[in-house]
Amino acid sequence: MLTHPDRLFPVNLEIRNLAKSLYKEVKNLPIISPHGHTDPSWFANNHNFKNAAELLVIPDHYLLRMLYSQGVSMEDLGRTPSSKKANIDYRAIWKTFAENFYLFRGTPSSIWLNHVFSEIFQITKPLNLSTANEYYDLIEEKLKKDSFRPRELFKKFNIELIATTDEAYDPLHHHQKIKETWDGRIIPTFRPDRAIDPNHEEFLNTIERLNQITNEDTHTIEGLLKALKKRRLFFKKMGATATDHGPDSAFTCSLSKVKMQSILDKSLKQNHTKEEAKMFQGSMLIEMAKMSLEDNLVMQLHPGSFRNHNKNLFEKLGRDIGADIPQPTNYVKDLKPLLDEVGNEKNFKLILFTLDETRYSSELAPLAGHYPSLSLGPAWWFHDSPEGMKRFRKMTTETAGFYNTVGFNDDTRAFFSIPARHDVARRIDASFLAELVLEHRLTETEALEVLKELTYNLPKKAYNL
Repeated sequence: MLTHPDRLFPVNLEIRNLAKSLYKEVKNLPIISPHGHTDPSWFANNHNFKNAAELLVIPDHYLLRMLYSQGVSMEDLGRTPSSKKANIDYRAIWKTFAENFYLFRGTPSSIWLNHVFSEIFQITKPLNLSTANEYYDLIEEKLKKDSFRPRELFKKFNIELIATTDEAYDPLHHHQKIKETWDGRIIPTFRPDRAIDPNHEEFLNTIERLNQITNEDTHTIEGLLKALKKRRLFFKKMGATATDHGPDSAFTCSLSKVKMQSILDKSLKQNHTKEEAKMFQGSMLIEMAKMSLEDNLVMQLHPGSFRNHNKNLFEKLGRDIGADIPQPTNYVKDLKPLLDEVGNEKNFKLILFTLDETRYSSELAPLAGHYPSLSLGPAWWFHDSPEGMKRFRKMTTETAGFYNTVGFNDDTRAFFSIPARHDVARRIDASFLAELVLEHRLTETEALEVLKELTYNLPKKAYNL
């Protein structure tokens, strides 16, 4: 058995039994996935997935980083320069992964993958080198079936909604095709990072693409802001309810348009300093917040990742290979200019995430427990784990409560792991609430009400769904 029915529930039998009882009430509620990175083309085209390696290993940066840390080369995991992709041996990649699967013992990845293997593919044997070929053939055989096409799995997984994450210049053709050919709810999310961060390697290209598709002069700050407003409205027309921003820090500042134009001029020539880029991005985040107040798109802020820390791998293979590292993040001082501008507006929604857990009780929970516009996103990325979820609840509930959080979102590229990730969150929240009940801090009725809110209602409310 790859997954135990009592997995993740507390050792204490009294708490475990109550947690199981609470969990049973929400286990089969529909999945709301309001923030993630699945590919909309999967659902637009509804083509079969090809094989286990291409589906489960190559795109998963959680797996890549662990295997790389143990000496497995990126080339052996299928992450090669585009010129060499035609020669990828997917079965060999899978065998390398299977041989090293033991490295993930005790990690969230093993929980998610074993859920996928047992619950979705009905495999009962442990994955290792001796079972690698059997796994590969069985998964490949099932992936060829019509019942394993993306749209059919969307229904099988009991998913009500998935939000993708899309570049500001994306024409959203796949979303248009979905709307025209299917009733599954897949909505876009507006991600303008490349347009507001002069240090991004795609900044110049993004400015030009926005210029072309909006007919606005994006070499001027007024033109750039008009172009972004147009794109936001287009995304909203296509079903978007939120924007997403992933700056290095939570720094915001209020600059005059003259100063912003001066930095933009330098950035277009790549003559800007790091400090100028930081100020430009910080000021643009406030502009994005003001736009959210106008168009009602929920603003998500995901700061705190030192992205592409491994310079050599970034230059060779690009982004999203597992080389992003958490770093300390300040929220109270850095967000104050933005909150001074819109923090008291009831029609503005800001959802904050962090990779710096030290800020949960000292900064984030107090901020969310005060500002009407601000809510806390769930434990994110490195902390999207059983222990991370527990820490999140323990460090935020006393000050922010449950209702200033937004439930769970999976933030994943791995479509097949979505049910597993939501199941983990439901088990952990049920366990946390069961303990409160047995400490006589909540009644069982209250705990069940809270659990249903966290599982289903709060995400819908937070993201205007």
